[in-house]
Amino acid sequence: MSVESIEQVHGRGYTPAGRYRVALADGRRVFAKVAVEELTTGWLREEHLAYNNLRGPFIPELLGWDDDGVAPLLVLPDLGGSFVAPPWTPERVEAVRTSLEQLRGTHAPGLPSVERFAEMRTRWDRVAAAPEPFLSLGLVSARWLELNLPGLQEAAHSAPMEGDEAMHFDVRSDNIAFVEGTAVLVDWNWASRGNAELDLVAWLPSLREEGGPEPDTLYSGAPELVALVAGVWGSSAGLPPPPTADERLRPAQLAQLRVALPWTCRLLGLPPPDGG
Repeated sequence: MSVESIEQVHGRGYTPAGRYRVALADGRRVFAKVAVEELTTGWLREEHLAYNNLRGPFIPELLGWDDDGVAPLLVLPDLGGSFVAPPWTPERVEAVRTSLEQLRGTHAPGLPSVERFAEMRTRWDRVAAAPEPFLSLGLVSARWLELNLPGLQEAAHSAPMEGDEAMHFDVRSDNIAFVEGTAVLVDWNWASRGNAELDLVAWLPSLREEGGPEPDTLYSGAPELVALVAGVWGSSAGLPPPPTADERLRPAQLAQLRVALPWTCRLLGLPPPDGG
C-alpha cells in the first residue's frame, strides 16, 4: 500500500493502542491500529485471530496484517464517519440485535473459550473482600451491601457463561459503526466462544445510559448473567484507573453500574440500591 497521508485518531477506545486514518495513493482511506506495549500487542494478536475466524456483515473486512514481533499492525476499512450512536433510534437498536444474532449463529471453532474470563464470576467476591472502593461510589449503604452481597455472589457464581456460540464480548457504542443500516462491530480482541446472551446483557446497561430503552424490555433471560455483569463494574468502578487506561474508563464503568445494579436487583428480587 502506497501511503499519501496519515492522521492520528484520538478519543477512540480505552487502551493506548495507536490509531490512524491513512489516505492511500490510490484514493482509498483505511484505518490502522498498531500496538504500543505488551498489553496492546497481545490484544491486537487476539483481534487478528477473530478476523481469521469470522466472516459476515457484522465484522469489517481485514485489509492487512503485519506482525514484526514487536508492534503488530492491523489494517481495516475506515469507518470513522459511521459511529453515529448515540442518539439511539429503534432502528439502530434493532440493527445491533440483528448483528449479534448473526454473529451468534456463526461457526467459529478457532475462537478461544469465554471460560478464560471465568474469574468474572467472582467479582462480587472481590467486593466482599474489600468493600471500600465499591461503597465509595455512593450507590448503596454498608448495611445494604451486608444484607444483599450474598445474593449477588451466589447469582454471579452460577452465571452460565459457557457455550459454543460466537460472541464479541465488548459491545458498546464506540465499537459499533452503522454502514448502510447494518451494525458493524469493531475491536474484536475479546472475541470468544460461549453463551452469546452475554453480548446482549453486557451491552444493555450502556445502551440505557446513552438514552436507549430499559434493559428489561430487551432481555428477560438469566438473571445470573446480569449479576455477573454488575459485579464486573462493581468491582472496578471505584478503583484507581490502570496506568495505561484512558481517563474515561472508570466514569464509564460507573455509568453502566448505575443501570446494571438496579436491574440485577429487580431480577433477583433484592431491594433496590439505597444510595445515590
